[in-house]
Amino acid sequence: MPVGGLTAGQVEAALRAATAAPSLHNSQPWRFRCTSSAIELYADPARAVAVADPDHRELLLACGAALLNLRLAIRAMGVYPDVRGFPDPARPHLLAMVRPAGRRAATPADRALAAAVARRRTNRRPFVPAPVPAAVRNRLRRAAEAERSWLAILDRTQMAVLRALVDQAHRAQLADAQFVAEWRHWTGRADDTWDGVPARSAGPAPEPQDEWVLRDFTAGRAARRVAGKDFEPEPLIVVVGSFQDGRASQLQVGQAMQRVLLTATEEGLAASFLSQVVEVPQARRELRALIGGGLWPQTVLRIGYGSPVPATPRRPLEDVLMTADLRPVATGRVE
Repeated sequence: MPVGGLTAGQVEAALRAATAAPSLHNSQPWRFRCTSSAIELYADPARAVAVADPDHRELLLACGAALLNLRLAIRAMGVYPDVRGFPDPARPHLLAMVRPAGRRAATPADRALAAAVARRRTNRRPFVPAPVPAAVRNRLRRAAEAERSWLAILDRTQMAVLRALVDQAHRAQLADAQFVAEWRHWTGRADDTWDGVPARSAGPAPEPQDEWVLRDFTAGRAARRVAGKDFEPEPLIVVVGSFQDGRASQLQVGQAMQRVLLTATEEGLAASFLSQVVEVPQARRELRALIGGGLWPQTVLRIGYGSPVPATPRRPLEDVLMTADLRPVATGRVE
């Protein structure tokens, strides 16, 4: 349906951009409702990854990323998106209301980031061992700051500590039978599924010589790695975080995370997540201390120059839309 000054076709394009956002295990924990004047973004707790993300922090990051994509898509159409976060206390799952608020020409930067939405991928494959230039690193930092968040680039000493934290967190999660069962549910899926991580997007299986512990998304389906195609020894590792740790801050930093990822895409960079260290409470506390103690780490990104990878699947729009009375348009395909 048309929304404000947007045609039905423009609304559909904006929603498709929103749903291209990354999410934990590609769980896609969002829903949308269109009214005559606004597009509403809702958290979908039925899509939460309950063991890895019990407090729904990563769910809110994903919804923030979807909100940033929605904003950029509308801006690229020459319309200003007026965003109201958490507009109705009586509806706690309503995270944001986006009203098309009149014509405003898109800037070249707006259009470039909006165009990067369709090209952004989570790249779990090895990157080439080429450094990211200082100017690009500074641009990534400014991208986070544009969304009232922060980005820390770890030095070599911090990287050594972080490597140990990731390893400890990884081991703690694998020792949890409930986590492992949930992990198996979401990973190594067939290529024709709508959600989760299919085998084609898994990347290679970890091997003993890898310096960083990366999650195994292959479910045993990956072929043995080609000799000489190991993971880069010194990736660019950045921490994106917030100044507070409430729901509003988590939604905000999700937008910052996505702006960083889209900026990296525009610069020809690839990225993947080191989520273990922010999912295990003790590891997250130690990471917070590592970066100064006054800031809240929300996500850790591995960034570098990588080879092309296929897109992960997305649920059909009818699965993420709600009717006027807040009922799902379709039942959904949660397995």
